[in-house]
Amino acid sequence: MNAAALSDFEVDWLPSATRLLSPARTLCHQPFDFIVVPDLLPAASASALLSDYPQINEAGFFPYSPRQCGPRFNVLVAALTTPAFADALGAQVNIERLSQYPTLVTLCGRMNKRHGTIHTDSRSKVATALLYLNTSWPDISEGCLRFLANAHDIDAVLVPEIRPLFGTLAMFKRADNSFHGHLPCEGERKVLQIAWVVNEEAKARKIRHGRFSRVIKRLFGRWDRKLGAGRDRNAGHLD
Repeated sequence: MNAAALSDFEVDWLPSATRLLSPARTLCHQPFDFIVVPDLLPAASASALLSDYPQINEAGFFPYSPRQCGPRFNVLVAALTTPAFADALGAQVNIERLSQYPTLVTLCGRMNKRHGTIHTDSRSKVATALLYLNTSWPDISEGCLRFLANAHDIDAVLVPEIRPLFGTLAMFKRADNSFHGHLPCEGERKVLQIAWVVNEEAKARKIRHGRFSRVIKRLFGRWDRKLGAGRDRNAGHLD
């Protein structure tokens, strides 16, 4: 990819703080802070970005490596993790200077039915943003993110469930009641996740865990799929 083409990509397609003010957004502050922006990325950028997205055959979220991605996708990650964009996101969910916290980027290519159980995210996270990258999604609830009123009922939705379609951003401030999850699904589900964590030690620990998890799933992926195949729709877990 030549420099001129990359420059055009940066100008035309990269997310900006102004898009967080989209009229189509959903912004809530009770019972916890979260925002949903369905059009953070233009649909026209899908082909270029997804051609630079890495092949991930294991189910789950794994640490981002620029070496495994193409240049346009790396430019996108860089834009999303700038201090200015982080602070603009944080302002939406009542976090002052979100950029002061270390940033952890992970990617997902596939899910199995073990994933999506109800949880809040761990106390080591300050906030989490999920940018969905699927150009289509079946007309089903499975795999659609739900922000929830409690830890026991996947149907206790606070706003309509969020289909994981390309360019949709869902972001929330971690709290003891920031319950979220989705119904079991299996198959391709591309997501870029950005988490702001409390310190560098927490970031390093999560990166180590993510790399180890990917190795284990590469070796025992079939067992991993079987483990969650029969999980209850209202299952939860501590992150």
